[in-house]
Amino acid sequence: MEKKPDIQQFKGQYRLPKFAIPKRYDLVLKPDLSACTFSGSVQVDLSISQVTHFLVLNALDLEIHQASFTNSQNKKYCPCDVVLEADDEVLVLGFDEALPTGDGILWISFSGVLNDHLDGFYRGTYVDGGVKKNMAATQFEPADARRCFPCWDEPALKATFKVTVEVPSELTALSNMPAIQETVNGHLKTVYFEESSTMSTYLVAVVVGLFDHIEDTTADGIKVRAYCPVGKADQGKFALDVAVKTLDMFTGYFSMPYPLPKLDMVAVPDFSGGAMENYGLIIFREIELLYDEMHSGAYRKQRLTIVVSHEVAHQWFGNLVTMEWWTHLWLNEGFATWISNLATDWLFPEWKIWTQFVQETTGGLCLDALEQSHPIEVEVHHARSVLEIFDAISYEKGSAVIRMLQSYLGDDVFQRSMGTYMRRYAGKNARTEDLWSVLSEESGIQVNSMMDAWTKQKGYPLISVKSKDNTLELEQSQFLSSGSFGDGQWIVPISLCLGSYNTNKNFLLEGQVRTVDLSELLDSSDSNSSSSKGNDQGKCKEHSWVKVNVEQTGFYRVKYDDKLAAQLRNAIEENYLSETDKFGLPTIIIIIAFLMDAYRKEFDYIVLSRLIDVCYDVAHISSDAIPNSVNELKQFFINLLLFSAEKLGWEPVSGERHLNAMLRKEVLMALATFGHSETHKEAMRRFQAFLDDRNSPLLSADTKRAAYIAVMRNTSSTNRTGYESLLKVYRESDGVQEKEPILRSLASCSDPSIVFEVLNLLLSDEIRDQDSLYVLSWISSEAHETAWSWLKENWDLISNKSGSGMQLSWYIKNIVSRLSTLEEADEVEAFFASRMKPTFAMTLKQNIEKIRIKARWVESIKQEQSLPELIKDLACRV
Repeated sequence: MEKKPDIQQFKGQYRLPKFAIPKRYDLVLKPDLSACTFSGSVQVDLSISQVTHFLVLNALDLEIHQASFTNSQNKKYCPCDVVLEADDEVLVLGFDEALPTGDGILWISFSGVLNDHLDGFYRGTYVDGGVKKNMAATQFEPADARRCFPCWDEPALKATFKVTVEVPSELTALSNMPAIQETVNGHLKTVYFEESSTMSTYLVAVVVGLFDHIEDTTADGIKVRAYCPVGKADQGKFALDVAVKTLDMFTGYFSMPYPLPKLDMVAVPDFSGGAMENYGLIIFREIELLYDEMHSGAYRKQRLTIVVSHEVAHQWFGNLVTMEWWTHLWLNEGFATWISNLATDWLFPEWKIWTQFVQETTGGLCLDALEQSHPIEVEVHHARSVLEIFDAISYEKGSAVIRMLQSYLGDDVFQRSMGTYMRRYAGKNARTEDLWSVLSEESGIQVNSMMDAWTKQKGYPLISVKSKDNTLELEQSQFLSSGSFGDGQWIVPISLCLGSYNTNKNFLLEGQVRTVDLSELLDSSDSNSSSSKGNDQGKCKEHSWVKVNVEQTGFYRVKYDDKLAAQLRNAIEENYLSETDKFGLPTIIIIIAFLMDAYRKEFDYIVLSRLIDVCYDVAHISSDAIPNSVNELKQFFINLLLFSAEKLGWEPVSGERHLNAMLRKEVLMALATFGHSETHKEAMRRFQAFLDDRNSPLLSADTKRAAYIAVMRNTSSTNRTGYESLLKVYRESDGVQEKEPILRSLASCSDPSIVFEVLNLLLSDEIRDQDSLYVLSWISSEAHETAWSWLKENWDLISNKSGSGMQLSWYIKNIVSRLSTLEEADEVEAFFASRMKPTFAMTLKQNIEKIRIKARWVESIKQEQSLPELIKDLACRV
């Protein structure tokens, strides 16, 4: 007798077997918004490549009711075994009779729960006429389509999808494609959607809710709609305009038309991320799509532009051409991040977005300087661990590496390569090597040999630069925050200029050391009396400054010897450097320039915001290392910012630069955080005027955060008035633009008992789960230990409430990372030893490493020093 094949052979496998490949899904979903459940059925057209007793696909948190397979000869096979393996997230269907090769149809009926974890097919809520009601939405990336319907839930297993939904007749139902038919049966209606283009399961989307919408059309006739909460359709106008313009731009840039007949954008009240690029149906957190002139500040306008551009870009880079496996996630996110900045710069060149881009990539530099970092291309062995690589490595480092390569190859070659890449892989999947191959063909340069080290190994180089006579010596080593020595080595695109942006040199540093003869550059600099980016720069040779990594296009840090550093400080004082290059200088040079007053009259957004970030970091470390000097340090930082604060004022100026409005917000927030009495006094006056009249012009969208921080910094357990007033404003506001700045300010209070109360609000229904990130992102330094104690006490509740999504990582990044002693690091390690989950395992290790690094810093700077020396010492470490 033939031995029955063992179903156990499929356990512990992180990829699905390839003997059955899906080609088409016919999916029917019937959500019950009252019971918060759903039922459905799916028919999958399969191609079976080898005789098998099993069909293995993904399913999670579903109940399977019936299943059958019908082959091309119309023979029906019913499974004898239906096994759901929760750990492996697979559904195994076992058949007594082997299924033959060829085509067939798998049919499965199933049901599930509309969960509250913001993943899979989940429940959201909205208010209609003062009544709280349920809606439904999907979030399938990276691996949660399996929570909605049984499927081959891997990006390489593309198929077409025909979606049908049965919903309450008064609600709007949206999916990836246009609706082609609706039939009404009493209080329910069935909506049939057109069959989709070929796509991956994580891009399938459904939204059911109550919306108003506005629409526009691209030059190619693509209908674009923005779906907004009822009564707020006008707040979708700005995003709609950005979407239409960027669709046209990307069509030209990629030499490839947008492949679908429509693009919908929908703002939902509950959403875990910022937005999700589902093919033809982009889902946004409300604050990322809605723009209100009165309540949305300059930063919100900029952020919205970048987010919309990012998601529209994904319609090509990610949806049309999709990574083969999550190892290559950066192909999606790195490129979308890079090109969203390209689009934003095209739309609003006055925002100087590429200068701001350098600030954004700092997150990638910081994370990648940890020994617990990971390569851009990281092996993914468990579906849940994919979430951990949606981080600064995939986004910020990925986009910075793309910008570095674009700068090296040139804009024309790079754009031409993108068009070739899109045409070659349209509707298919690609790997990093495929992109390098196209770039090599178009440029004539072996891109793969140059770029492999940047994507396949973690970390990045520190370029040490020394000067002697007319030569520079450049040496690369791996930069690590711990001070340890790494063994990484890269082929580094080096750009440098000497005394002028017109006097420059570009080359590859292919080994560990290279010497550059500056004689030719020095000779040419004598004939260049002016710079295209600075003042007249005719200088004596011995005083010529050298700037390596011009405009910060390279993903590496630079360390200058004392002579070169002194020349750069002079260049700062004489205003010879561009804003981007000022920002890119090592922190120690900036701090010494601080002490020499070179920045006290600085009025550039990107430079001042960098300095403010340095001030925050120094103040944080000093609160642990030298608590008796904290107030003195804060006063020093206040003095540095007063010139800019006085020049900017509290009132927006008609027609002022976008970046001035952004800077006003940052400077006033910093002064409020550091306890500047005059800022607090003025903030409290304006806040009271706002309480008396919510439309008061005395508190603009760009100054509310500063006022709210001042309110909370003046709040204590014995003086709760401001806190309670702010909570009252939060509860009475119906717009996300009004709620968000309040949430970001509540935990900034210096009284730990108040912060404890605020954190407890996260466990209630007072604050939506998605908005916990806002509260966690701004916990005062005085309350970090309280926050850690609160997290330990409530971890089980938080874990159950958050599910398996990204939210647990938010708590770790914003609470655990703030600790700063070796004892606390050990405590964190012990606490999570029995509570580890794949969704945050790497994040936890990274943050424990940060604690240990900080602990060593704290111990090393506790000795008595003068304030200037102390600041320099601290600044070297942040």
